[in-house]
Amino acid sequence: MFDFQKGELLLIDKPKNWTSFDVVNKIKLLIKKYTGNTVKVGHSGTLDPIATGLLLIATGKMTKQLSLYQNLDKEYITKIIFGATTPSYDADTPIDKTYPYEHINNELLSETLKKFIGEQWQLPPAYSAKRIKGQRAYDLIRKGIKPELKQVKINIKKIKILDNQLPKSVILQMLVSKGTYIRAFARDLGKALNSGAYVSELRRTKIGDFSIDDAINIEQFEFLLKQQKNNNY
Repeated sequence: MFDFQKGELLLIDKPKNWTSFDVVNKIKLLIKKYTGNTVKVGHSGTLDPIATGLLLIATGKMTKQLSLYQNLDKEYITKIIFGATTPSYDADTPIDKTYPYEHINNELLSETLKKFIGEQWQLPPAYSAKRIKGQRAYDLIRKGIKPELKQVKINIKKIKILDNQLPKSVILQMLVSKGTYIRAFARDLGKALNSGAYVSELRRTKIGDFSIDDAINIEQFEFLLKQQKNNNY
């Protein structure tokens, strides 16, 4: 039985085209609908709207513990398209430039990926939630202001090729440190391959020891709330 005031940590499978705030707001509304209580709800680790997968949602007193999960490693499965770029480095914005990609083969890709393993500096995407003087980078872009972003140190701990349709695309499994942008990795990988690249699909499968296998979607969460309400009558 949920005790949202005392605090719950929910493993939610975020749907595509929802922001992380959309999920938080929906959880808050569902709790209000089925329990009659207004509770504090927060999340740890923002996911891009086009991304799906694991989102840690805390309620009540558990929201104070969210900072404990910020530094955990994260695992992603991503599909990267070669031969083109977009302003946001993903499929959320239209292609702005095309590049040759026919030269990308298994050997070249494998050798290039090895160079990305380990600690390195990464420039975050301009289309991101990074705060610059109190404003989100993507909000500055909407105002026509180019955000001045600084490189951050990240650590890419594992890259595994799950499938490929070279030279056009590849599906990778990646284990990365806090603050790593897979979109920025795709941008840098494209450059390293003398081409362009962007993320077409992204799914977060792990946060530390928390796994997507143990997560529920919004519909399942609402079903559990209905069950709890009916059991209380």
